[in-house]
Amino acid sequence: MATPKTVAFHTLGCKLNFSETSAISRQFVEAGYGVEKFEEGADIYVINTCSVTEQADSKCRYVVRSALKKSPDAKVVIIGCYAQLKPKEISEIPGVDLVLGASEKFQVLDFVDGISKSTGKAEVHATEVHHANSFEQAFSFGDRTRSFLKVQDGCDYKCAFCTIPNARGNSRSNTIENVVKDAQKVAELGLREIVLTGVNIGDFGKQPYLAANGSTRFRRKEYFSGLITALDEQVPVERFRISSIEPNLCTEEIIQTVSRSEKFLPHFHMPLQSGSDTILKLMRRRYKTELYKDRIDFIKLLMPSCCIGVDVIVGFPGETEAHFQETFDFLESLDVSYLHVFTYSERENTAAWDMEGKVPVSERRRRNRILRELSDKKRSAFYRAHLGETRPVLFEQSKQEGMMTGYTDNYIKVVLPMDSELINLSRQVQLIEIDASGHVRGELVEVSVS
Repeated sequence: MATPKTVAFHTLGCKLNFSETSAISRQFVEAGYGVEKFEEGADIYVINTCSVTEQADSKCRYVVRSALKKSPDAKVVIIGCYAQLKPKEISEIPGVDLVLGASEKFQVLDFVDGISKSTGKAEVHATEVHHANSFEQAFSFGDRTRSFLKVQDGCDYKCAFCTIPNARGNSRSNTIENVVKDAQKVAELGLREIVLTGVNIGDFGKQPYLAANGSTRFRRKEYFSGLITALDEQVPVERFRISSIEPNLCTEEIIQTVSRSEKFLPHFHMPLQSGSDTILKLMRRRYKTELYKDRIDFIKLLMPSCCIGVDVIVGFPGETEAHFQETFDFLESLDVSYLHVFTYSERENTAAWDMEGKVPVSERRRRNRILRELSDKKRSAFYRAHLGETRPVLFEQSKQEGMMTGYTDNYIKVVLPMDSELINLSRQVQLIEIDASGHVRGELVEVSVS
């Protein structure tokens, strides 16, 4: 009997990529493959790439080299957003054997057995992105206490800095019925928390149909507010979180539903990108700062202890020092909990590529440092405001020896001495103090919530 082939995976980028890698991994398992850890070597490596920053190429090359150091004869397959955007460039990376685009990545098993170890350019299967017009279900399982559940894919927005519409195609979604079924499967597997993920999840509800001329079109059949209501009512899981949601799509109805729910946690992550209306217009964002502030104020009115994270980009073309100061002042005034700060990087085939007013890279980095310092202050203030409280914490393994970690319902990271019996369980924890690493030390209390 032949030894089963083995496969290993490496994922770059977002929660959506993690959900899709997990789904593809299960395809390999069902086909009889053994799944190995990346560092242990395998017959096949599947690398799921990201395209958000200009480091996509160097990161991809580094992971390919790392894989071949472990298994020099392994076949290397590249999928994901970078594979869709730059298939030719990837095909020329030494050691890469197969490149699959957005429409082909879920058919990886149809291609992988037919490739031989490359001596030159890799085999490429990457059709135009408009062919990516179906929704592929995915959720992660096996390496976390939570699952990333894909509910939406693609994006119809045309933000000036973003490559994702070119990498993933039109906005399209699963149905509420199918998402509920997937979430129920996750609950049956014993995971305690589900994170709803997608490219633009607030745009949930658009589904493909065949037009009279034979082309694929998309129309809205359902809404995100209906999805979270159905999940709240029908799925026996302890926790739901909503991943990043656009402020113009984070409606009062959605906020109210979360505020009333015992399952949807008080945690929102809303991209702002700039605190200057002038720069927001250049970025082709679909809101102004006034709307963003209204959303924050409404969340805090209904959920005063809610954690709110913010994405912001510094150094966008045309951003003067005055515009940056507007952003700083606006963020400083908001009752938000942390920032994810991105330094603008030029991306081909985006509207911003040819814009005037390029900001020197050194200045972009300076502005990044300033906002990261503001983020540290915001996070510390948010943590301090909740010291002394008792909140539910879902525990998981920590990289720190002898310790376990977990997040409260409102996304405060807590560390406690390891108790292996508590991993993947929720317990009430009193928040005691902030340690040198910026995490909160806690103490277990007697009352259990699970």
